[in-house]
Amino acid sequence: MLTIRVVSIFPDFFSGPLSLSIPARAAAAGLVTYQLVDLRDYTHDKHRTVDDAPYGGGAGMVMKPAPFFEAVEGIGAKPPIILLSPRGRKFVHADAERLSQLEEFTLLCGHYKDVDQRVADHLATEELSLGDFVLSGGEPAALSIIDATVRLLPGAMSDIESAKTDSFYGRGISAPSYTRPPEYRGHVVPDVLLSGNHAEIEKWRHRDPL
Repeated sequence: MLTIRVVSIFPDFFSGPLSLSIPARAAAAGLVTYQLVDLRDYTHDKHRTVDDAPYGGGAGMVMKPAPFFEAVEGIGAKPPIILLSPRGRKFVHADAERLSQLEEFTLLCGHYKDVDQRVADHLATEELSLGDFVLSGGEPAALSIIDATVRLLPGAMSDIESAKTDSFYGRGISAPSYTRPPEYRGHVVPDVLLSGNHAEIEKWRHRDPL
């Protein structure tokens, strides 16, 4: 079983999405378990403070290192410990394949302006990003990584062949898809897909994308 731990100041963010579709079915089948950790549980003041003003001045607030370190230690997390960060390497399908073969991994979700760099340098074992844009926090990125990973677990999908024909699964972008009706508002399905010639259909599906 794969254990996925998520450290966040908004653990409830994940409750709805992880209770639906493939992430929920995979958990019900015993393929994965989710541990949602409230970062504020690892603070020591009455306000449960996780952020402070940046050294050197400037706008925004920076998340303190101590709660992250104590949370990871408290839950006994083992590598990989992944910090979601715009500075990170871009997450790709190969990462989802790699993570799906592990026994556990932990995702650290930042918020506010930034996370103290000591978390990246001395706690996280890697940094990942969804792309060259900034989100309000690491939670949407973490959820995307979870979904991309869990759907690859053996038994998570009713038809694993469907996943194997997706974009980036040992290939580039997958071919376009069509279904009934063959003509809709004057827009038609490519003739080759209606031909019954499976060799030509496979050739069409594996052509270089436009």
